[in-house]
Amino acid sequence: MIETPPLWMWLLGFLLVLGPLVTLHELGHYLVGRWCGVKADAFSVGFGKELVGYTDRRGTRWKLSALPLGGYVQFAGDMNPASQPSAEWLALPAAERAQTFQARALWQKALIVAAGPVVNFLVAIAILAGLNSAYGRLEVAPVVQVLAQDGAAAQAGIAIGDRIVSIDGDAIDGFDEVPGRIAPHPGEPVTMVVDRDGEQLSYSFTIRQVTEQDRFGNRFEIGQIGIGAGGGRLVPVGPVESIGLAVQQTGQIMRAMVVGLWQIISGRRSVEELGGPIKIAKFSGEQLSLGWPQFIHFAALISINLAFINLLPIPALDGGHLAFYAAEAIRRKPASQRSQEWAFRTGIAFVLALMLFVTINDVATLPIWGR
Repeated sequence: MIETPPLWMWLLGFLLVLGPLVTLHELGHYLVGRWCGVKADAFSVGFGKELVGYTDRRGTRWKLSALPLGGYVQFAGDMNPASQPSAEWLALPAAERAQTFQARALWQKALIVAAGPVVNFLVAIAILAGLNSAYGRLEVAPVVQVLAQDGAAAQAGIAIGDRIVSIDGDAIDGFDEVPGRIAPHPGEPVTMVVDRDGEQLSYSFTIRQVTEQDRFGNRFEIGQIGIGAGGGRLVPVGPVESIGLAVQQTGQIMRAMVVGLWQIISGRRSVEELGGPIKIAKFSGEQLSLGWPQFIHFAALISINLAFINLLPIPALDGGHLAFYAAEAIRRKPASQRSQEWAFRTGIAFVLALMLFVTINDVATLPIWGR
C-alpha cells in the first residue's frame, strides 16, 4: 500500500529543510563579506515582497520575504549582475566605495562567493558526523553471502564466499561501499575483482537496470548485480573518526550527484529525475513522516545538493562568479563588463527556464495524477 503524508507535512518539511539551509548559505556569504570589510545593504530569507524586517546598527536590512524559495545578501555597491565597477560606483564617495564588494581584492571576492557553498558542505558534514556519533559505523565485510542465481554477478561466475577486492579498479574495504559503485550505473559495464581461496579472479559484466518503488510510490531506476552481504555490526565511533567518516560520506554523495547529472546530460537517465521545490517539499514530508533521524539525514543530502548546484559554472550562480574570477586570475585582467553582463543575463535566463521546467516536471509527477 502506497503511503502519502498529509500536505501540511510537506509544507513543514520543506520549511524546516530549505529555510535553515538557505539562511546558513547566505550567512556564509555575509560573515565572510563582513570579515573582508564589505557592507551588506540587505539580508533576505526568501524573494519578493518583504513581510517583516528590521535594520541593524550597521545599516543592514534583515528581512523575511514572501517567496520562500531561496534568499540573498545584497552587498553595498552591487549595482549590476556581474558586480563590476561602473560609472555609478565610481561616483560614490571614497569612504562608501571602500566598503563595497567591487573594492575588494580578487581573492577576497572569491572567498566571499565560495563561502555559501562551503557552509552548506560544513553543515552536511556536521549533520553526518552527529549521526555517526549517535548510531556508530556499520561494519560489513566485503564478502558475498547472498547470491541471486539469475543475477548478473552469478551469471558472470561470482560465487558465495568470494571476497570483493575492487570494483573498476577502486579498492573495496567494506560491503557498504558496493551499492555506491553499482546502484548509480544501471546498464553500464563493470569489472569486479574477487578473492577466492587466495586467488584473485576478475569478472567483467553489465549491471542490470531495475525499477524499484518505495513505500511512498516513488520509482527509481537503479543498478543491481544480485549480491548481498551477511549481517554486519555497528561499531561506535569517536568525535574525530565521526568527522572523518562524514567527510568521506559527503565525498561519496557528491560523486553520486556528478554521475547522476552526467547521466541525465548524456541521455542515460530521464530528465524526470530532476526535481524542484515541489519535489523537495514532497520528499521532505515523506522523510519527516519516517522520523527525525531520516529527516535530518535528508537535510544533509539537500545541503550537499545546494552546495553542488551553486558551484556549477553557470553565470548567476556562485560557480559562475568563481569561474570568472579564475579566468581573471589567469588572464590578469577581468573580462569586459559587457561580456560579463551578457553572460550573467543568459545565466539568469537559463536558471529561470530550468526552474520552470523542473516545476512543471514536479507537478506532472505528483501522485494526484495516478502515477
